[in-house]
Amino acid sequence: MGIFKHLRVSGSAVAPGGGASPVGDPDPPPAADGAHGPPVTGSSTKVSLWRSDFGASLVVVLIAVPLSLGIAVASGAPLVAGLISAVVGGIVGGLFGGSAVQVSGPAAGLTVIVAGLVQTYGWAATCAIVAAAGVLQLALGLFRVARAALAVSPAVIHGMLAGVGLVIALSQLHIVLGGTPQSSALENLIELPGQLVRNHTHSVAVGLFTLIVLIGWGRLPSRFKVIPAPLAAIGAGTALATVFAWDVARVDLPDDPIGALVTPQWPDGSWSSIAGAVIAVALVASVESLLCAVAVDRLHDGPRVNLDRELAGQGAANLTAGLLGGLPIAGVVVRSTANAAAGARSRRSTIMHGVWVLALALAAAPAMELIPLGALAALLVAIGVQMVNLAHMRGVHRHGELPVYLLTMAGVVALGLFEGVLIGLGCALLLTIWRLARISVKVTPQLDAPVRVTVDGSLTFLSVPALARALTAVPAKEVVDLSLNIDFMDHAGVTAIDDWRTGYERAGGTVRIDEVQEQWYAQGATGLPRPVRRTPPSRNRQAWHPLAATLSGRRQLEEGSEEFHSHVAPLVRPLLSELAEGQRPTHLFITCADSRLVPNLITSSGPGDLFTVRNVGNLVPRHGEADPTDSTIAAIEYALAVLPIKTITVCGHSACGAMDALLTPGSAGDMPYLSGWLRNGTHSLDRMSSVPDGPDRLDRLGRENVLQQLENLRTHPGVAKREAAGELELCGGYFSIAEGRMHILSPTALTV
Repeated sequence: MGIFKHLRVSGSAVAPGGGASPVGDPDPPPAADGAHGPPVTGSSTKVSLWRSDFGASLVVVLIAVPLSLGIAVASGAPLVAGLISAVVGGIVGGLFGGSAVQVSGPAAGLTVIVAGLVQTYGWAATCAIVAAAGVLQLALGLFRVARAALAVSPAVIHGMLAGVGLVIALSQLHIVLGGTPQSSALENLIELPGQLVRNHTHSVAVGLFTLIVLIGWGRLPSRFKVIPAPLAAIGAGTALATVFAWDVARVDLPDDPIGALVTPQWPDGSWSSIAGAVIAVALVASVESLLCAVAVDRLHDGPRVNLDRELAGQGAANLTAGLLGGLPIAGVVVRSTANAAAGARSRRSTIMHGVWVLALALAAAPAMELIPLGALAALLVAIGVQMVNLAHMRGVHRHGELPVYLLTMAGVVALGLFEGVLIGLGCALLLTIWRLARISVKVTPQLDAPVRVTVDGSLTFLSVPALARALTAVPAKEVVDLSLNIDFMDHAGVTAIDDWRTGYERAGGTVRIDEVQEQWYAQGATGLPRPVRRTPPSRNRQAWHPLAATLSGRRQLEEGSEEFHSHVAPLVRPLLSELAEGQRPTHLFITCADSRLVPNLITSSGPGDLFTVRNVGNLVPRHGEADPTDSTIAAIEYALAVLPIKTITVCGHSACGAMDALLTPGSAGDMPYLSGWLRNGTHSLDRMSSVPDGPDRLDRLGRENVLQQLENLRTHPGVAKREAAGELELCGGYFSIAEGRMHILSPTALTV
C-alpha cells in the first residue's frame, strides 16, 4: 500500500487517492526500440517485453475476429468491413494512438448509428461519412480538446451504451430465433412472442447452442479459459452446424478481398444531415474511446494515456478505415481488458493483433465461411445484454444519477440514439439545477450552549428562499454558531447570509460563522479572506468553546459526533458508501493504545485501508504463550484467515508508558492485569541487556520492542508460513511524537 513515506504530519497534506499523475499527462519518452513501453535496459528485458506483447496479441485476435464479424452483421455492412476495421484499428490505432494497451476496432456502441446510415445513404456513402468523422477527430486531437469529451456525464454515456446494447440484443435475438429483425427496437419487442412460437429451425439450434456455450464457459475450470469465451462459443456453434450438415446461412466473404474494397462516395442529401451524421460518428467514437482508455489505464502500470494523442490516433484510424471501406473504429473495452489481462506491455501487442487479423482474413477465409450467422447473432445478443452493466448502474445510483441513466437508456430504445442522448443530457442538466437549488439547513438549539446552525450544499439564488425560511426558526437573542459546509456560494447567497446576520445581531444576538471549506462568505462579504477556524483533533477540539470546561464527556462526544456529521461526513460519504458492503484492507496495523498515536493520521491512510489492533505497548504474545481469550491473537487470526492481508506492521512510539513500566519494575504493582500483560514484553527487555544506561534508553527500548514483536509474530505458524512463501510482509515502524515523523526500522534497531 506504500503508506509510509517518512512524512512529517504537521504541515503536510496528501491528496486523496495518492499521488498518481492525472489522466492525460503527456507520454514519457519512448523506449529505445521505439515502443511506447517501459525503458529497455538490456537484451533479456527486451526479449521479455516482446514475448509478453506477442502472447497478448494472440489472445486478443481470437476475440477480435468473431466480434468484428458479428458487429458487421448487426450494422448491416459487408462482413469484410468488420475485418478491415479490426486490421486498421490494430495497426493504425496502435501506431498513432496515445494508450499503451488499448485495442481499437469496430465497436458495438456504433452499430445503431451505422445501421441507420447504411439504410439512409448506402454503404459507400457511409464509408465517406466515416472518413470525414476521422478527419474531425484528427482536428480535435490536434487542437488538444480531448478532455472536453470527458465533460459529458458518465450516466449519459453508460445509459446510451446500455440502450444500444438492448437494441442490438433485441434485433439479433430475432436472427437467433430464425426470423428477421424489425425496423425499431419496440417493433422487435412486440414481434418477439411470435418469433418464439413460429420458428424452430436449425438456425435456432445453432444460436441457442452458441449462447449456452458462451454463458457456461465462464463457469468451467480455469484451464479451459485459455480459449476466450467468444471463440469457444463460435467454434462450438460452427462445429454443431458442420457435423450435422445443417443448411444455415453462413459467413460469406469475397473471393478477392483486395478487389472487394469499397471506394467511398459522398452521400446525396442535405449538408445539415450529412454534417450531423459526421459529428455523431466522431463524437460517439471519441467519447467511447476516451472513456475506454481511462478505464484501461487502471489495469496496467505502464505509461499513462495521452488523451489528445489517442483522439488523433482514433481519427487517423477512422480516416483510413473509411477510405478502405471499413466500419467506424473506437476503443473496445472487451479487447482492451483482455489485452491488459494477457500481459501486454506496450502498443506492440495492439499492432501485432492487427497483423494477425489481416493474415487470418487472407489465409483462413474458407474456415471463416463455415461460421453460421446464427452463431454470430447469438454472440451479439450476449454482448448487447452485457452492455447493460449492473456495476455502472450501481455506480451512478450511489451518486444519485440513476434517473439520468435509465431515461437515456429508455430514450435510445424507444426513440433512437440522438433522441435518447438529448433526453439524458437534459435530465442531467435538470438534476444539476435541482442540486444547486437544494440545500440542507439544520437548526439545533442546545441547553447552556450556543445554537448550532449547519448549512450544507450549494448556496445559490435558487436555494436562498429555503435558507431564509430555515433561519426564521433560530431563537432570538442567542449565541449562534453558523457552520457553512458550502461547496459554492454566489452573490445572492452571500447577501442573504450577511443580511440575516446583520439583522440578528442588531436584535441582540451574536453570530459566529465557521466556513468548513472555501471562504465564500468571508471573501464575498468583505473582499478579503478571513482566517479559517479549523478545530484540532481529540479533546482539544472543544477548546474554542466558551463552555468547554463545563461540558461533560458525553456532551463532548455528542458535539464531536455532530461536528463529524456536519463537516467531515459529506466529504467522505462516497467512500463510505462503497465500504458499506464490506471491508477489504490489505494492511494489519498493530500499535499502542496511547491516545497520542492516530494510525490513519500518521500513515496518511483512510477508511478501509488499515485493519488496526491496539493494545498497551503494541505487544504480540508468542505462539503457545497467549491466553485463549487474547484479543490481539484473535485479531491476527481473523486478519490472516478472512481478510486479504499482505502486510503486518508493528508500530511503537516515543515516550511509551508501557516501555517505561518495563524499565521500572514494580511500577504496575497495584494493577495486576497490566502487570500480567506486560510479561509479554520481557523478551524486549532482554534485548537491552548490553545497552548502557542513558537518556535515550526508553527510546531504544521502544524500537527494540517493535523488532521483538515482529519475532513474536513469526512464532505463529500461519504468519511464518505465509512470510516464507512471499505472501506476507512484516514491517516495523516507530513514531516520534515530538518530530511528528514515522521511522521505518531496520532489522537492527540499535543502529537506527
